[in-house]
Amino acid sequence: MSLKSSKKIKTNRYELEVEVGAKEFEKAVNNSFKKNIKKISIPGFRKGKAPRAFVEKYYGENVFYEDAVNEIYPEALQEAIDEAGLDVIDDKIDFNILKIGKDGFLFKAAVTVKPEVEIENYKGIKITRKPVEVTEDDINKEIDRIRERNSRLVAVENRKSQDGDVVVFDFKGFIDGKIFDGGEAENYTLTIGKGQFIHGFEEQLVGHAIGEDFDINVTFPETYQEKSLAGKPAVFKIKLHEIKHRELPDLDDEFVKDVSEFDTLDEYKESIKKQLIDLKTRESDMDADDQMIDKVVNLLKADIPEAMFENKLEDIVRDFAYKLHAQGLTLESYMKYTGMDNNAIKKQFRPQAERQVKLRLALEKIAELENLSATKEDLEEKYKNLAEQYKIDLEKAKKMINEKDLLKDIAVEKAVDFLRENCIDK
Repeated sequence: MSLKSSKKIKTNRYELEVEVGAKEFEKAVNNSFKKNIKKISIPGFRKGKAPRAFVEKYYGENVFYEDAVNEIYPEALQEAIDEAGLDVIDDKIDFNILKIGKDGFLFKAAVTVKPEVEIENYKGIKITRKPVEVTEDDINKEIDRIRERNSRLVAVENRKSQDGDVVVFDFKGFIDGKIFDGGEAENYTLTIGKGQFIHGFEEQLVGHAIGEDFDINVTFPETYQEKSLAGKPAVFKIKLHEIKHRELPDLDDEFVKDVSEFDTLDEYKESIKKQLIDLKTRESDMDADDQMIDKVVNLLKADIPEAMFENKLEDIVRDFAYKLHAQGLTLESYMKYTGMDNNAIKKQFRPQAERQVKLRLALEKIAELENLSATKEDLEEKYKNLAEQYKIDLEKAKKMINEKDLLKDIAVEKAVDFLRENCIDK
């Protein structure tokens, strides 16, 4: 393979002229002959037994050219791309053969590359870090949450339902006097005030006695996921069977011993305080990173090809579908359930895709400007971490994960660390 020329033909678009020599082409043509000869019939020869020279004379010397080009062209193009130092971002390539024969072939290929990037004033980005404060009220709320998790339900018989009660009831939902699909259930359990049903439903469960029959009147939201119900008034016929009260354990040393490794309430509160400080510190760090990222993205100057956004969008949607699958759903069933189509899904994730593409370009440029690169030790450590993460052998991880891509990832991580170190808290 010989790269004859590489020239920019428009923004983010390069045209390569590549020559494949006679020796390489002859090998590919012969491979094509061997692959196809069993299917070829020539008068005077048994099927699949004709010599190549007779086949070419009968069908034309170019009979195997197309197949040979398809075999050799991808590798030849990639070598040319590497030699030209181009960073191609998609596989949509304009390919044109200029000349072909026994001496080889000459072709042109137009490819889309990463954009030229400019970024300035990225040192000393100003952020406003959220203070890390844990109050006595924060500690008490966390302990109450743990008490609720360790609570028990006690049947109530001598009063009417209240906010916070757990109730068991039958219901039938009617729209225009007819029961709608999914609008009825028996012995349904619900905690009043948790917001499990549409607005206005749970409030109307308050103030009723066991055994009572009553109606609940609500209107489905205009944005309700089931389009046939959206915006429509409904009447639910209710039969209340049970009322239960959530009884919390006493807050004392015995409770502490039951739910933790500590012996006293004071020790437990101190432990909860440390946990909340760690949590709020992480939240503060994440918020600071978000501010930093937003400002870095806004500093980027680049004419980004649409293909980069589309590629990232495909990655995000594919990852979303994988997460749905882990929850027992398919993307198709999710779209049916939410009333969305593929375009709506992409529109939803478009801002995320744009932000990720811009951030990656900005960080790569900062790594270049600050001479941030991966050492052999960095690379080895990264491979070890990935092997542990995916529970695979280290050597297998090295074969599976492209070293070139990993080197870029490490450089980008160093750029993030560089920005953090140079941020200024306002």
